[in-house]
Amino acid sequence: MTFFRDTLMIFRRQMRLALRNPAWVIIGLTQPILYLAFFGPLLTRLPGAGLPGFPAGNAYRFFVPGLLIQLGLFGASFVGFTIIADWRGGVIERFRVTPVSRLAMLAGRVLRDVVSLLTQAVVLVLAGVAFGMRTPVLGVLASFGFIILVAVGIASVSYATGLVTKSEDAFAPMVNTIVVPLMLLSGIMLPMTMGPGWLQGVARATPFRYIIDAMRSAYLASTPAPSCSKASWSPSAWPPCARG
Repeated sequence: MTFFRDTLMIFRRQMRLALRNPAWVIIGLTQPILYLAFFGPLLTRLPGAGLPGFPAGNAYRFFVPGLLIQLGLFGASFVGFTIIADWRGGVIERFRVTPVSRLAMLAGRVLRDVVSLLTQAVVLVLAGVAFGMRTPVLGVLASFGFIILVAVGIASVSYATGLVTKSEDAFAPMVNTIVVPLMLLSGIMLPMTMGPGWLQGVARATPFRYIIDAMRSAYLASTPAPSCSKASWSPSAWPPCARG
């Protein structure tokens, strides 16, 4: 009970700080909205073009799940900057001399990040609906569950990395070096099945690709899977098809 009480206390403190300066939340949401507005219309004609790996139907049901993961990936990766600032300002040291649980000091921050990313995700989904996306409600709820998992995992690693480096100059290039390739290899913009074999092989080692595929399957739950023969069936094909 002490751990949960301390976690809620840290969470309330972090939420008050975020509400006083909501710039990070707004900036984090601006980039996916811009992708949705400027890149999304380019995908509307692709379903009818017969491109491999691109599902038939509304293109936004393919694009929005990728943007949600991009939102969680970038939004949670850079939270380590805040803990570096608190460490430099002596906030971390002052908390360490109090009875507050050390684990709760991080858990409260991660909980704040989860709430912020879920709020941004709801706004992004509503923007997708405004652009014409139609998807099952259960698929949207499932995508929010994936976002929570991504936010908890990435934010925890980001805070740990920030405490280890204790320097924005070292933290920023480290995060960019890891996050940008993960984003490109996850198939956020276009399906990786369109790439050459060696690129697909590298992409299979990217965990976020499987998360995005699962979210897209949830968003396309109402679309029947195309049938395929055993000879043409491939585990890397997307969307998944029923074996003949």
